[in-house]
Amino acid sequence: MIISRGKWLTALAALMAAMVAAPAQSQTGDLAEIVVTARKRDESLQNVPVTIDAFSEQTIQSAGIESPRDFVAMVPNMTIVEVQNVGNSFITVRGISQARNSEPSVAVLVDGVLEPNPYEFDQELTDIKQIEVLKGPQGALYGRNAIGGAIIIQTEDPSDHFEGSGKLGVGNGVSEKAQLAVSGPIDAAGTLKYRASLNFYNTDGYLENTYLDRKADPYRDYAGRLRLLWKPADQWSADLRVFRDRVDTTAYYYVIPRDNEANPFSSLTTPPNANDVTSPIQTNNLGTDYRDVLDVALKLDYDPGYGTYTAISDFNHTKEIDTGDAYDFRPVNTSIGYNAFFAGIPASEGGPFDESQSQFIDVKTYSQELRFTSERTGGFLWIAGAYFVHTERFISTGNLVDRGLGIQPVYETPRVDPTNPFATDTNVTFLADSQNNNAWAGFGDVIYELNDQFEIDAAIRYDEDSRRNTTDTPQQFLPDPTAHTGEVRHHTWDEAQPKGTLRYKPAENLNFYGGWSRGFRSGGFNQTGVGAVALSEGKLGVHDLFNAEVADTWEVGAKSLFFDRRLGANLALYRTVSHNGYFFFYDSVTSTQNLGNLDATYKGAELELTAKATDRIDLYANFGYTDGRITHMEDPTVVGNKPPLLTKNTINAGIQYHQPLGDGLTGSLRLDYQEIGRTWWDPYDVTSRDPVNLVNLRAGVEADRWSVTAWSKNLTNKIYNAEFSSGGFLWRAPPRRFGVDFAFKF
Repeated sequence: MIISRGKWLTALAALMAAMVAAPAQSQTGDLAEIVVTARKRDESLQNVPVTIDAFSEQTIQSAGIESPRDFVAMVPNMTIVEVQNVGNSFITVRGISQARNSEPSVAVLVDGVLEPNPYEFDQELTDIKQIEVLKGPQGALYGRNAIGGAIIIQTEDPSDHFEGSGKLGVGNGVSEKAQLAVSGPIDAAGTLKYRASLNFYNTDGYLENTYLDRKADPYRDYAGRLRLLWKPADQWSADLRVFRDRVDTTAYYYVIPRDNEANPFSSLTTPPNANDVTSPIQTNNLGTDYRDVLDVALKLDYDPGYGTYTAISDFNHTKEIDTGDAYDFRPVNTSIGYNAFFAGIPASEGGPFDESQSQFIDVKTYSQELRFTSERTGGFLWIAGAYFVHTERFISTGNLVDRGLGIQPVYETPRVDPTNPFATDTNVTFLADSQNNNAWAGFGDVIYELNDQFEIDAAIRYDEDSRRNTTDTPQQFLPDPTAHTGEVRHHTWDEAQPKGTLRYKPAENLNFYGGWSRGFRSGGFNQTGVGAVALSEGKLGVHDLFNAEVADTWEVGAKSLFFDRRLGANLALYRTVSHNGYFFFYDSVTSTQNLGNLDATYKGAELELTAKATDRIDLYANFGYTDGRITHMEDPTVVGNKPPLLTKNTINAGIQYHQPLGDGLTGSLRLDYQEIGRTWWDPYDVTSRDPVNLVNLRAGVEADRWSVTAWSKNLTNKIYNAEFSSGGFLWRAPPRRFGVDFAFKF
């Protein structure tokens, strides 16, 4: 039976009320304490004066969290858009959003190591111990891209004794998964331990391409992680992590609706509508998307007794090549390109045709962090450190001649046929740029406990980001006549990120906190020449360079536990002023994805409730609200509009029930509900998406060493668009998915 939002929330409220009213002696458990590392040291979640959503290993398994979209669906005032290609995933936190080819809105750390490249974020999560989501600017400790918050992911630690686990699963979309993890000591003394995990996932896809009569979204992922933990003495430890991931999928299967499908020119006149789900995917090219990620990190710790010295070294290499149809994403004969832009090209010169597109991104980073974390001295604790990252980045983007015969990927150089400029897969447009960037930072944090009730936390970080961009586009493809091949642009952005927090703890299970923090996200370069193109099209605020964003946030909050720790209630109120926030601009002439800047203010609130109703029933309900307004942009007509990717409200709620079945077996049933409220997409607010309601369901049987779980995501088969982009582009969200998993330990 499908439950409406109102009935579902009413039922959840009634269960919570019944739990509160029940006699205390009827309960056999309470809410488990969770230890977090939000301030780079182990602390109780209840005591940390930061808004945090934490997912323990038990929650990760019971909720079926296997990718970032799964835990984001359980966090208030946080959304994710997975679109276009696997490397483009946009996190929005309290209105602070991300865009294509931009710096992220949150810092992501895996086993204490900062991910320097946002293109690696969207990956399968396997063998995970804990996930923490911190909201509000966290740049004082986590760097220049923690402007909206931070995500801290901890993988399972190597074990003292040999152990192993695995999972096999099948599902609709002809999907299959296989996971394996083994761990144990290497030497007899147990000073050197390992943990290795492998993941394979494959599906034919879930979305139908009506023209090709096949699925538009096949996906295959191979991933592996190896951790080596060496602890030769109590004072020393070395943690080496190697991660490798390969994704093979498709890209650019957009939909642009037409009021009159028989009239190609209606692509230009059909009003934008983020809620249109009637137009099918009908690209004539399936497209390709190959992403390779290699990450090698080494973390060294030395504790002489008065604190811990830490050194973290990381190398990351991420490459992604995407090909697919270009505007307006239809078969050649019915496309606007065939009927308008290239209609005059005779057959003797290769016409008619439309366009496809190809984009290549290659990013290498080398980073080093050094820090000292003190032990408690009286009421004082402190951290001091420095960070450096070097980035080498290349990007090429171009449109190609398309006759429906497939697409050849384009890497560093354009495909040109001097004898026939309209030969299949020759470049109509091509832009390429390379960057050589260096960024460094120094940071410090001091915590002072005045007494058992009051604590002051003062932190500051200074970041300097120097970027050097070289134009690699051949002269004949440059859209700006004033630009030239080999042109070098250089710019440096810097900012101090202070943070001050006061905590007041009048009772053991009651914690009030408040403070102010500043976040900083570096600026960058659009591809050379797009500023002139945007200006010629009347698009204001888009230039070859976009500025750094600075956001100031005031926040007050409370964390509380009631009824013998059976009910947890957390509340946060905040106001953020953002200067030079990002907005996205797609240029159809060059098929480039570009950023502009605008100012905005955001204010909102979050209420989170967690309950241990009985020893068999767990409940949670989260409510988030964010209101935002654009306060300044080069185009004054947008002032007062909603900022891009703002979602007005979110609801996340769920119930889990456990039932002993005898003979060591336990049955479980879990239902999770998510509402993604009204969402706006671009500075002009040309359309908004209606609220989306999603339901996930899991049911299983568990023994000591194995479990079988039947699951469904998007149980009610809600059909909706994951994104609307300027120009009327729609990206269809996945429909209902379901399957069965068998997990085991050995």
